[in-house]
Amino acid sequence: MTYTILLTAPYMLPFLERFKPVFEKYNLEVIVPDVQERMEEDDLLKYAGQFDGAVCGDDRYSARVLETCAPRLKVISKWGTGVDSIDASACSRFDIKLCRTPNAFTTPVADTVLGYMLAFARRGPWMNAAMKRGEWEKIPGKTLSECTLGIIGIGNIGKAVTRRARAFGMKVLGTDIVEVDHVFISESGIHMADLESLLADSDFISVNCDLNPTSHHLINANTLARMKSSAVLINTARGPIVDETALVTAISSGQIGGAALDVFEFEPLPLDSPLLKMDNVMLAPHNSNSSPTAWERIHWNTIKNLVEGLGLKYEE
Repeated sequence: MTYTILLTAPYMLPFLERFKPVFEKYNLEVIVPDVQERMEEDDLLKYAGQFDGAVCGDDRYSARVLETCAPRLKVISKWGTGVDSIDASACSRFDIKLCRTPNAFTTPVADTVLGYMLAFARRGPWMNAAMKRGEWEKIPGKTLSECTLGIIGIGNIGKAVTRRARAFGMKVLGTDIVEVDHVFISESGIHMADLESLLADSDFISVNCDLNPTSHHLINANTLARMKSSAVLINTARGPIVDETALVTAISSGQIGGAALDVFEFEPLPLDSPLLKMDNVMLAPHNSNSSPTAWERIHWNTIKNLVEGLGLKYEE
């Protein structure tokens, strides 16, 4: 039997030739649209009823899309971990299997958070820019051991960030809506706190929670107002966790010290975004997952999830 697959995962598209033998082995015909970052609802609806399985990135599989694609669509295999762009309840309602790769990007994302903190603490990017302008300016820095890190979300990435920060001698505060393993707390030395205390006491605040109804715009005008005026917000999780308009206001007014953002409410970041003109903001194009080793593992696990989701036996 032949199955048709809609493949829209941006990180897999450049390597399609590598995967063709596997698709042929399982009689998978592949539809490959032109993808710019992600497929929106209307983009996906153009292919409704044409495919049995999907390999996707952060595509907008809304309830409307899923209802229109069912009953032919049997499985959605997400490249990566986060499935906030996919209506999981609708998948269940229409008997569509939803697969992902848990713990996919823990190492590269945790390293990214540490990189941002080192950049702000040691002022490397700013001294580099000054030197290249012909200025010999000694910009005061500080050590991470002099700083307190607050982590919102103590899942796999939050734990990995904790371990790295503790190795640098930082005091680490953590908060989560679910109970955190007491063994990790005692072994890592993290101090669990409520969100208000964490915001008030931290020099760096790293957002590492999932995007869900409880975390949407968790960082907003009210929570930003509780931060230190010197504090730096780091978001490597999901853009909509942070109210970007409120963040721009807080940075512009000096209410907080700066931000490092890998994710945004709207991606790609609009070219008229005020964030692009702020000297105390570091930006990246949703790239904290960058890791050849992690990508390779996720490529093949995503294909495995797809094949098994179609009811076929996957062979290594």
